[in-house]
Parts: sequence; C-alpha cells; structure tokens
Amino acid sequence: MTALLEMRRIGKSFPGVKALDQVNLVVQSGEIHAICGENGAGKSTLMKVLSGVYPHGSYDGDIVFDGQTAQFRSIRDSEDLGIIIIHQELALVPLLSIAENIFLGNERAARGVIDWPETFRQTESLLAKVGLREAPGTPVESLGIGKQQLVEIAKALSKNVRLLILDEPTAALSESDSQALLTLLLELKSQGVTSIIISHKLNEVRRVADRVTVIRDGSTISTIDAHAEPITEDRIVRDMVGRDMASRYPDRTRRAGETVIEVRGWNVFHPEHRDRQTIRDLSFHIRAGEVLGIAGLMGAGRTELAMSLFGRSWGRGISGEVLIHGKPADLSSVPAAIDAGLAYVTEDRKSLGLILDDVIARNTTLAHLPGISVGGIIDNARETEVAERYRKSLRIRTPSVHQRVVNLSGGNQQKVVLAKWLFTSPEVLILDEPTRGIDVGAKYEIYNIINELSAAGKAILMISSEMPELLGMCDRICVMNEGTFVGEFPAAEATQERIMSLIVQE
Repeated sequence: MTALLEMRRIGKSFPGVKALDQVNLVVQSGEIHAICGENGAGKSTLMKVLSGVYPHGSYDGDIVFDGQTAQFRSIRDSEDLGIIIIHQELALVPLLSIAENIFLGNERAARGVIDWPETFRQTESLLAKVGLREAPGTPVESLGIGKQQLVEIAKALSKNVRLLILDEPTAALSESDSQALLTLLLELKSQGVTSIIISHKLNEVRRVADRVTVIRDGSTISTIDAHAEPITEDRIVRDMVGRDMASRYPDRTRRAGETVIEVRGWNVFHPEHRDRQTIRDLSFHIRAGEVLGIAGLMGAGRTELAMSLFGRSWGRGISGEVLIHGKPADLSSVPAAIDAGLAYVTEDRKSLGLILDDVIARNTTLAHLPGISVGGIIDNARETEVAERYRKSLRIRTPSVHQRVVNLSGGNQQKVVLAKWLFTSPEVLILDEPTRGIDVGAKYEIYNIINELSAAGKAILMISSEMPELLGMCDRICVMNEGTFVGEFPAAEATQERIMSLIVQE
C-alpha cells in the first residue's frame, strides 16, 4: 500500500502549553488507522491541524496528502481534497431535514435555485450506502444518535470523501448501533475509503484497525501494524499510560453496612407522552459502602430512573416512596434532593454537568453555594480554598483552579463534576456513565475515587453501558429492561452472558 497521508514532525503550542511535539503519522491508502491516547494527549489537536481548523502557519511541520504538500488555511481547503472530519459533538441542524443537513453548504442548485428533486435523489442514494431507510425529508431531531451518526457519514460521502476522520464515533451509541457503525466502516474500506478513528474503546479498535498509532503527552509513542503483530489491549494501554496496568479495576474490600437508601414502588410516566409509563413499580436498596450497578440497553429507563429520583428532574406522574436511613425523604425538587443527601453525576457532563466557559473553582462550588458564602455573599478566597482541596484530593490536572473547564481533558472535566457533588457531602451518589468518553488511565483514577467513596460509607448507584466496568466495580448488578428490573446478580455470580440474556429478553 502507498501512503495517502503523512504528517511529519508536527508541533503545536498554546500559551504555556506544548500540545504537540514532533508528531509523525503515516496513514496508508485504503486502511482503517486508529489513534489512541489519554485525554489531553493531543489526538484532537492533531486532527484539527490536519483538517485546517488550525491553519497552516500556526503549527510546525508538514502535511503531505496524496504525495503533495498541503497547506490548509481552512476546513474548506481540506474538504476540497476529500478530508472530512466528523466530531464527537455532531454538527447537524436538528430542525432541518436529512437532505438539507447532508447538502448544507454544498447545495445541489442551478442558477442559485436548489434542485430539490436532485437533492432528494442523491440523498436516497447516500442513505442506501450507509444503511438508513429514513425518507430524505425526515427531520434530524426525530432520529436517534446512532442514525444521526450515519447521516454525518452520508454527508461526508456527498463530498467525495477520500479520508474520513471519526472522533469517538461510538461514545454515545448503544452496543448494537456501535457494531453497525463499525461494520459500515469496514464496508467503506472495501469501497476504497480510508479512515482514521479516534477511540477509547480498545475492543472496537482491535476489531477494525489495520494499524494503531499511540500518542502520549503530545508525542508519537508507537505504531502497531495488525498485519505484522497482534494488536492487544495490554500493549495499547501500556503505550498510552507509560506503564503496565495489571488490572483495569482496582481492588477494594467489599464491606456493606446498613441500608442508606431504599426505593419502594417507583413509577414514572413520560413528560410528553402521558400514557407512556417509563418506570414500572421499581424497588431496590443500597447499603453503606455498596456499589449497585444497573445494566441495560439505551432506552431501558436507566437515566430516566436516575433523573426522576434526583429531584424529579425528569418525568411526570411520579409515585412511590424513598427512604434514606429509614426515614421518608423529600425529593420533590433538585434542592430538596441535595438537602436529602443525593448527588447526581449526569451522563452528559458538557451540557448538564458543567458550565464549560466558567472556571474550575466556580463549577466546584456551584451546587453548594452556602458552603462558601457569608451573609449571602460569596467568599472568593473560601471558594478558591475549597476548589484547591478537591483539585489535590481528586488529582485534577490543571495549573490553576481559575482555569476554564472547557480547556480540561474529558477525564479532568469528570473529576470536576465529582468535586462539585462531593462538596455537597452526599449520602447517595448516582453515577450515570461516569467514565464515558475518557481514556483507560483516567478511568482507573475515577475507579479509585469510587472505591474511596465506597470505603467512606457512601451508597453508590452506578449506571454503565460497559459490562466489564459493571462486573469490575459493582457489588451487585440489577438488569433493567423496559423500565423495570428483570434480574439481579451478586458480583460473584454475574457474567456478561447471564446479564445479556436478561437484557435482550422480550
């Protein structure tokens, strides 16, 4: 094979930070090339250099595409050569149709007038290539995340893509949607499309990648060729974090104490579809120091359960009883839930968990302002002191607690979310996909924090779509299907096969 892309000695600096240092990347024509690394390693920065987000002249080194030196001054320049990047946060307009999104900025028009019959004809052809059966006029907002991802790929194909770059393409997808997307990538490869995939899901990387390049601290560490040697998760992890990890899940002593929270007969209806019951007569309890896991497919009701418990922030017609330390708890609003001792780490940290444009200190104290106020006035020195304490205890990597959260890696952003809720001194922590979109090294640190909270006697409800994570971290696992629990296993008896058999049952 010949090299379609070469990035030679790429360097990129920001004020006070060297994000990329002499990075080299060679992508062969017709291959799927994976890029792995911890959050903050420089993967996304490298792709922004490649796609023209960071224009020529703002970085060191050379880009050679199809044998020619490229000097991209904008995304339009890279797209003109067939380099298309699909970001983790999809760039679709929800209120527009599939056809309008696919050809937005690339309209099929004659003399300034859009040719709608031709637009719809080409859309149907593109949707067939990616396996979508929806009509071209379907509003994008009515599609699930998995189908929206396919629309993005169809949009890339409409631009005669030669190099498709996908940044964490399966991070928000269900298992079935993830597998469908990976299968599509393999099909596109057979049609001659070259792909770069950035992913933290190493099992997926091993399934589709021809070669894997590992980046650590802004530098190229290794490139592993699947045709020359086995691509193992242990090898990738070792190169990513700079050390061997004997276990992905830290050991802890399991000591469950008295019951902290008990939920009895919990029922929740959909907030818009009044006749649709989302949670059905659900009951469970969690003891002090115990981690209770919830497994289930997307749509099973896991997040809906978490949000309805946390101050009824989702759903209507909610009924049932919640006891904390044996006494009825008032969870009628979010402030009431916080006062009752609940904390909720949302699965969507960027939209619901953090104020990205604000600083770490403000985000850390936001859920418990009375803790840093005197007479209703915020004590800035106290706020900084609290944030510094959590920065050290949670090992948040930042030069200052006055840095904006948007500048942190995903793993460090997640630690700030945890800090925010730990400052409220909760009795019960609800963790909804606590390691989504972060690398294996940062995951291990989050797991250690969870174990420390468990050892401190906190009751923890952990929702995760990663079955090995549930098996490695939880004391008990409840399986959720269509809004109710259909099975429960102690950790010693749980297996992926037993859990999956309940997840998919009709």
